[in-house]
Amino acid sequence: MHSPVVSTAGALSAPPAALSPLHRFLIQCHAQFRDNNEGAVADYIPQLKKADTRHFGICLATIDGHVYEVGDSAVPFTIQSISKAFVFALAIELLGPERVESVIGVEPSGDAFNSIRLRADNRPYNPMVNSGAIACSGLIHRAKGAEAFEYIRAALGRFAGRDLAVDEAVFASERETGDRNRAIAYLLRNYDVIQGDVAAVLDVYFRQCSVLVTARDLSVMAATLANNGINPVTGEQVMKPYTVARTLSVMTSSGMYDYAGEWIYRVGLPAKSGVGGGIVAALPAQLGLGTFSPPLDSHGNSVRGLQVCETISTHFGLHMLSRSGDVRTAIIADYDIGGITSRRNRQSRELEILDRYHEDVRIIELVGALPFATIDYVSRRIAEKHTPLLIIDFRRVASITVAGGLLLADSLRQLTDGTTTALLSGIDKGSQVDDIIAPLIADLPGVRSYSLLDQAIEWAEDQVIYRYGGYVTRKDDAHLREQALLAGLSDAELADLAALGVARRFKTGERIVHAGEIASSLFFLQSGMVSVKLPSGVRLASLDQGMEFGEMALLDEERTADVWADTDVTCLELPLDEFNRFRTEHPPIGERIARNLASILAKRLILANAKIDLLSAY
Repeated sequence: MHSPVVSTAGALSAPPAALSPLHRFLIQCHAQFRDNNEGAVADYIPQLKKADTRHFGICLATIDGHVYEVGDSAVPFTIQSISKAFVFALAIELLGPERVESVIGVEPSGDAFNSIRLRADNRPYNPMVNSGAIACSGLIHRAKGAEAFEYIRAALGRFAGRDLAVDEAVFASERETGDRNRAIAYLLRNYDVIQGDVAAVLDVYFRQCSVLVTARDLSVMAATLANNGINPVTGEQVMKPYTVARTLSVMTSSGMYDYAGEWIYRVGLPAKSGVGGGIVAALPAQLGLGTFSPPLDSHGNSVRGLQVCETISTHFGLHMLSRSGDVRTAIIADYDIGGITSRRNRQSRELEILDRYHEDVRIIELVGALPFATIDYVSRRIAEKHTPLLIIDFRRVASITVAGGLLLADSLRQLTDGTTTALLSGIDKGSQVDDIIAPLIADLPGVRSYSLLDQAIEWAEDQVIYRYGGYVTRKDDAHLREQALLAGLSDAELADLAALGVARRFKTGERIVHAGEIASSLFFLQSGMVSVKLPSGVRLASLDQGMEFGEMALLDEERTADVWADTDVTCLELPLDEFNRFRTEHPPIGERIARNLASILAKRLILANAKIDLLSAY
């Protein structure tokens, strides 16, 4: 769904209140510069002289696929030299960087885009000037032959997210008046930079320059570069990250011809312009910008386009070398399990062990994007304090760079060579974070992965309890006196209560309690383990022998969660009507049970509040 569009006259097709602040700012830019009549349309190609100087479009695409359009954003025009950046990327992708770099340099020329001058080694200075672009087209033509242009057109379409047509009239006009480019091409063939039929290579070059695009197309193409080669609208991986990085590098140094130095000084975005009136600019990991306005300055760049780009960059501080950020904000929480437990309910003896040795488990929760410097900070924080069990939670992490992943893997490798076990949680399978981290930690035996933080905490708790003898004296069957709900009752009272119940057995994986059913009984777990889960599958708690479940039946007539047998289970099921009758006949017992239930619920609330307080402290 497109954003509301503003015409050249500035009339809105949606109420201003419905527009975002960024969209309103783009509208203001359009209104500010649309009456600037400086510059002139390109006249060395006859068809370009016919351009309407009033056309003016601005489009910005974010890397999550949202597109803001203002003015003549849907008016088609020929891509011209903007194609050079994307064809260079295509050549690298097709032939590899070594082959491309062997015939084309990457240094700024300081000359006009159509200069015939080559480097001292007779190679073009870079792929953003005509000589370098013709060399790129020649490389692709040599690899693809007669299919070369269709190969290029399809690639440009993948960047734009739609099929792109060709302006045949502009193509014919370029071919008819392209003698200077012919001179360049023959010079390149003379030095073996291009090979084969020069006319065929030039036809590919002239056609790629004649591909029709809009300002919207340019913004999506730029956003694809900003998004590490993934088209944010279609989701397609158009180019590899390596290719994108090299393309943006050359755009930074040479994309705006002999104005490149001034551009990077004032605007600070990798960009490419074309004599058709377009400018494409990309801010890595943030946005892509496309503008269209035919009048050009003396360097061949769109006058209004330059003003828009500089205004947006200056106003929002988008210069790529004007970065700020505090690596310390990546750690949202750093704590041990003192007062914080997993959703597995523990017996008193186990809770005593966890309370005594809570510092054995350290949990670090990360947030945001994790580049190299941030992971360096995290690694140093990890090294400050040794713990036998370290949990690093990634559920709030949006992305991690390759450099950050390598640094993290090295840190974990060093950490787990000693006496520490590392547990990584919250990394979704197939996510960008998983794609980076999983291969790097695959050979680390001291690293474990869990989908949920709670699962990692539970495993760590088990290790602490086991290490300090918590499971050594464990009984096979739990007596009712161990049930927290029945604490304080005498053996005789417990025996009378047990006589009212029915012994039940459940197999592993069997559902014991169904959410939504009438609550007619409660259960005392004598052996095995069960999990309390919402119908969605989210675990609320795991219970071990000596614990009760279904106790909320004392407060609510309907079951609110399912209970599943994690292992083979034996329990005593006590019908609720019998239990209530027993409490009525023995008021002191009923009062004791009510107090126990209140204590159980209070402890759960305290644990929940402790986690909330912990997170709010960061």
